[in-house]
Formats: sequence, C-alpha cells, structure tokens
Amino acid sequence: MEILYHTIVGAAILAASPFILLRMALSRKFRADMLERHRGANLLPSFPESLWVHASSAGEVRAAKILIDALRKAGGHPPVVLSTFTRTGYDLAIKENIENVFRLPFDFPFWLNPVFDKLNPSKLILIEAEFWPSLLRQCKQKKVPVVLVNGRMSERSGDRYRKILPFFKWIADSISVFSMRTKADADRVLDLGVLPKKVRVTGNIKFDARTGNTVSVEKNPAEKFPWLTFGSTRPGDEGPIMETVLRLKEEFEDLNVAIAPRHVDRCQEIEGLIRGYGVEFIRHSRLVKDDGDMKGEIILVDTMGELNNYYAKSAVAFVGGGFNPRFGGQNILEPAALGLPVVYGKHMQNFAEEARLLKESGGGLQIESPNELYPALHHLLTQPEERERRGQAAAKTIRANQGAVQRNLELIGQEEPV
Repeated sequence: MEILYHTIVGAAILAASPFILLRMALSRKFRADMLERHRGANLLPSFPESLWVHASSAGEVRAAKILIDALRKAGGHPPVVLSTFTRTGYDLAIKENIENVFRLPFDFPFWLNPVFDKLNPSKLILIEAEFWPSLLRQCKQKKVPVVLVNGRMSERSGDRYRKILPFFKWIADSISVFSMRTKADADRVLDLGVLPKKVRVTGNIKFDARTGNTVSVEKNPAEKFPWLTFGSTRPGDEGPIMETVLRLKEEFEDLNVAIAPRHVDRCQEIEGLIRGYGVEFIRHSRLVKDDGDMKGEIILVDTMGELNNYYAKSAVAFVGGGFNPRFGGQNILEPAALGLPVVYGKHMQNFAEEARLLKESGGGLQIESPNELYPALHHLLTQPEERERRGQAAAKTIRANQGAVQRNLELIGQEEPV
C-alpha cells in the first residue's frame, strides 16, 4: 500500500509540476505560498526533542491553541511546535502569538524527512481529522506515537472512508490513540475497523476555550443592544443575511452589523454583493471610529482573529455554514461561551453534538431555511428577557461540557499511548 500511495502521489506531482511552475511564474501570491510550504520547518531552530501538533486550517488552529496553552501551563514536556497546512491557519497562529509555527510541506517523504530531522518529535498530535498518509507512515517507521485529539468523523466522512476501507485501515494503523469528541464520532471510527483499545471519548476541547481576551460588554436585557454578528459565513449565506439586515434596519435603524466570512479571501466577493444592495458599509481593516461612536454601521470583517471581539459586544449571533449540507456548519461554541443566543442552520453535521446540546438547552435556535432567519433574529432582538435567558442557557451549556482539555493532557502525557 505504501509503495502504491507514494507512486501515485509522486506521479501526480510530476505531472502537475509544469502547471505549478507556470502558476508560480504568473502569480506572486501562489509563488510565495509554494516557497513558504517548501521551506517547511527550515526557519525554525533544530530541536533535540519536540512535541509536534498539526492543525490544518483556522478552525483546527483555534482548537490547537487551547491545547497548546494548556500544555505550556502544565509543563513537563518538550517544546511545542505547530504545523498548519493552509495559509489562513498559519496567519491565525501567528496572530495568536503561537511560537514555533511552520507550514506543512506536501505529503511526500522528500519534503517530510527534513522536517522530522529538524523537529525530532517525541509525539505527533493531530487535531480533529488530519489524516496525511505519508506523514503517518513516517511516524510509524520512526516509532513516533500519534494521538488524534478532538477527533471527529462525520457520517459523510465515514461513508467516504468505507468505500476505500483498506486504505483507511492502512492509515489508521499508524495512529496510536483516537481521542474523539463524541460517542457518535467514536462509533464511526470503530465501524471502520479501528481497534476498540485505541478509541477514547474525551469531549470537545472547544468547550474549554478561554474568552477572557475578548471585548466584554455589560448587557442589559431591558435595552435594545446595538450589535448583531453574522460569523463564519459561507457561500450562499450572505444573500439571505443582507435581505435580513435590510428588513431589520427598517425597525432598528441604529443596529450595528458585523459580517465575518469563514475565509477572509472571499471579502472581495462579499463586498460586491453588499454593494449590489446599495447600502453603505466599511471593512474592519479600515475602521477609524471607536466602537462607542458607531451607529447603524455594517462592518465586513476582513481580518483574521477579530470575530470573537464582535461576538463579545453583540446581542445575538448567527453562525453560518448550516444552510448548505456541503458545508456542515461552523463553530457555534464561541458565541455561546460569551453568553449569546446562537442562531444556526439545519445542516450541522460537522457540529452535530454541539448543535444538539445548545438546541436542547435553549441556548441555540436552529432554523430550517434562510427564510426563517429574519423572523428568528427579529424575535430575539425584540424580546430582551428571552434573549437574556437563552444567552445564559448557552453559557451554562458550555460550562457543563468543559474538561476535555484535561482528559487529553492525561492521554498525551502517557508514556505508552496504547
């Protein structure tokens, strides 16, 4: 299997190399991305030993930061090194002041071997669902234990892996421990043939997120609060959002609105959409006013790491990605932890347990279609007592489900993971 995989990947890289070189010649951004990935860990110091954490993109980096902060506080382990795959993940890690960060090169021994030589990892910790076959097989060969933390396996992913079951088992053989978020996630990896002794259910470390570094605001349930945030929006979300915003502003003229796309490189596309509605707006990066001076603004959040600051001063949050089953929802825990009632769509398979818990507690309001967005938000904005009750229920749900970080620290600290 290993020879077959590397032959296929090597042939694909060779076949694509003319197109890659051409694009590098034509696109400065792509060229910088490729060179940064090629450098890998070369810019880091050499480590006699390290604890290597890998997180793909921004969402996984946020989870990784929670774990890394806890690891550093606990002490007693080698220096922590974080790799990311995407540019957005890397940029967020830098903004969050995480030390020893680099971009993971392509999944091929030629690029990975120097990384192992540089880092000398004692363990590799994967965040959520990062299955890179060559990376994992290298760990197997070098006897580096691999721990999957905050593991998730959606029903859709499980069905996909079932179609290539021998390949999945070959990958899974290199993972020492599957520390899964929920029993449903654990059951899916067990159904794929992972040995029960390798599987744990430890909860979701995103419930343990610290929000103390965000802007805090005294919220008086008797007043109409001036901020509404639409966070982590995906393609297809912004149209219904703008329709809703225009209707809400007919009644709440001074309502401030923040729209934060999941990927900031979509801001130009979203800017064009907003302009099509003939309303004024401003990008976050161009703000010159203090928050207290804002009145009736629409803010397009085009800077990574600012979303929680907008959540923290809002009355209600809508989290995107739930209108289209292709996306499967986004992180609804961040606004809930700040005591906001959270509105989200029907398709939350990537956050199914979180959506269920918030809905059952009353802290979350799950809507079936974009047509329900305006009625749901209008109701919450005009019912301050209910808004406060739902916000408190959301925060209580977060507190009740904390503790996953400590359980994962204990797993990581074990001398023999299995």
